[in-house]
Amino acid sequence: MTIELFQHDAPKTVANFVDLSEQGFYDGTIFHRIIKDFMIQGGDPNTKNTQKITEWGYGDSGNTIPAEFNTIMHKRGIVSMARGADPDSGSSQFFIVHKDALTLDQNYTVFGRLATQESYNTLDKIAELETTGPSTNYIPTEFFPAEIQNAEVKSRADITNILNQKEPQRIQSVVDTVQSYSHDDFGISFDTTSTWTIQEIQKQDPRQPDIMIMGPTNDVFVPRILIFVKNSTLSLADFSAETKKSYEQAIAAGSLTILNEENTSINGIEALIRNSNGKLDATSETLDLQYREIVFKGDGKFYTFTYANTINNFDESLPQFNQVINSLNIKGSEKSEKGGGCLIATAAYGSEMAPQVQLLREIRDNKVMSTGIGASFMTGFNQLYYSFSPTIADMERDNPAFKELVKIGITPMISSLSIMSSADSEQEIIGYGLMIIMVNVGLYFVAPTVLVIKMKNKLVNRSDHT
Repeated sequence: MTIELFQHDAPKTVANFVDLSEQGFYDGTIFHRIIKDFMIQGGDPNTKNTQKITEWGYGDSGNTIPAEFNTIMHKRGIVSMARGADPDSGSSQFFIVHKDALTLDQNYTVFGRLATQESYNTLDKIAELETTGPSTNYIPTEFFPAEIQNAEVKSRADITNILNQKEPQRIQSVVDTVQSYSHDDFGISFDTTSTWTIQEIQKQDPRQPDIMIMGPTNDVFVPRILIFVKNSTLSLADFSAETKKSYEQAIAAGSLTILNEENTSINGIEALIRNSNGKLDATSETLDLQYREIVFKGDGKFYTFTYANTINNFDESLPQFNQVINSLNIKGSEKSEKGGGCLIATAAYGSEMAPQVQLLREIRDNKVMSTGIGASFMTGFNQLYYSFSPTIADMERDNPAFKELVKIGITPMISSLSIMSSADSEQEIIGYGLMIIMVNVGLYFVAPTVLVIKMKNKLVNRSDHT
């Protein structure tokens, strides 16, 4: 078989495949999964040992590579990367499409195509081999005809019988529409954009998500929303504490940093928002990722929605995550009339002001709360603020027009509070804090009072002249 590689569409996958081929990694391996009219799969080093057939299909090179989903369609002869439930779990195994399999498009990384007629003939011969059937994952009954004797890398100029094939067919751009999804067993439904793919996971590990929503790949990473459903009668606080314990190893290793978390109410459902940064080791580089995790308390269940993307591209796909969250319906969850929460967060949630509010949280956690006087001030402020904030937050959820009015009203205050990011010492925090208080007193109390007095005087003067 001769394979032409699509380096432009999948540079990391091609580099990995070439490197393994030059090492002789594929020599002596067997196409261990053969499904006629679908595909043939190979690249598993475990297939070199014919005495341990039960381990076939589970081998890899010891490294994984990030997904590079692209627009090339899975037509006959296409070579694509095999993977597990995680989009970034590709390693050494690959498959060659026997007959068009367009349901795989943009869910697997296409990185090559058969390039000679002899290659297509060989594909057909292997696809025709007798197998053990689905109970043993379609292993061929004869190993030698399905063996890769050796793999080598050649330049295109060294191959004389290359077919004159057209450019590979690609998926045409589609209109981005809304798709609705529901899962009766989990009791949830939500909307997402049609350009994102929803995949239900057959879990083999409790750490795997139950549902995964994958977006179009960016330069290095596939943005995703992971949905975990867990039966539990714990309180939200206890469930959150239990979850954080599972993160301790990653935090200790420096691969995860929890930035902040906040109890709130979303769509009238009790929830917790947690923001984190993390690191993912890919084959040739370490990716800096950002996570937003929202945990909902349902009726005997907890639903965790985690959005993950690279830090540089996080805001780009955040609207798709917000779309899922804002449309979420959890069966059996009573949307209480008193959902409570923070009026500022409720007004800004899902809007262009959300990043500013997140910045204020970071300033609060990393600057104000790090000083004694700042912590004391926040304690007293929270007692006052949360005496009325939940009521206003409920009104915002019930009345979108009122929510917009509140958002307009708090915009000057939020802009002025961002000045606190420049404070580096306790004295500066006090100074900036007093200045911000004076500015906001002027904006929200003095200026309106002066305006009312002037209008009153003008009305009095007008009545005196009549």
